[in-house]
Amino acid sequence: MRHFVRFQFAAVILLAMVCGGMSGRAFAVRRANVHHRRFRWLRWNPLFRPSHESLLIQNAEIDRLDLPRIQNDTELEALKADGSLLEIRAGETLRFDPRLDPSRRYCRPWTLDFVNDLSQAYYNRFHQQIQVNSAVRTVKVQKKLRRHNRNAAPADGDTASSHLAGVTVDLQRRGMSKDQVHWMEHYLFYMKALGLVEPEEERHQWVFHIMVSGLYSDWRETQDIVPVEHPDREKPVDMQVALGSGTN
Repeated sequence: MRHFVRFQFAAVILLAMVCGGMSGRAFAVRRANVHHRRFRWLRWNPLFRPSHESLLIQNAEIDRLDLPRIQNDTELEALKADGSLLEIRAGETLRFDPRLDPSRRYCRPWTLDFVNDLSQAYYNRFHQQIQVNSAVRTVKVQKKLRRHNRNAAPADGDTASSHLAGVTVDLQRRGMSKDQVHWMEHYLFYMKALGLVEPEEERHQWVFHIMVSGLYSDWRETQDIVPVEHPDREKPVDMQVALGSGTN
């Protein structure tokens, strides 16, 4: 009888040790997961965090310009035909995500000016290309996108995607070095302070989402920025603000 009690007691001790070990491991896993989530949160600290307010600002500018939200391919092709949308062209300073449909590599003229200026300044600084991941979209495309991307902006309303008006581009952030990200943030901070862009740094798509104000073209004419064409000069002059040269 004492033998059975000793065996039963030993079994209880063994079970307690096993459960305790599992509990300890579970606790360790929970701690590791909490630490991992906290570490990821600390790593993701963008200057331009996406927000409801930012979407409202983007749509307010579209409304100020009285631009339509492009419904379908028929409307898209009509805007291309009358010059309201211009083609973004790849070159030495700029490339495309190959998955971007060539029919949607278009934007408003002032947005094109901005993309060309930014890509030239970035190339001058880092001797690398900027990649365009997205440009104009139609409402039809946006609705399709929202079916498999819960983070995509709506296709209508006060917070609709600004891609629908052709004023916005998404530029690849993934793969940039820390210095390159800081340079981009510095550039965009300057432009945002002037009311010329409304940027967001998207986490899930890992891009710089940049809505360009219609004020950009008028501002650009007053600047010596790469690569403004001045008829009385033989070549463009770099802007002296830290956009193409200077500190990070």
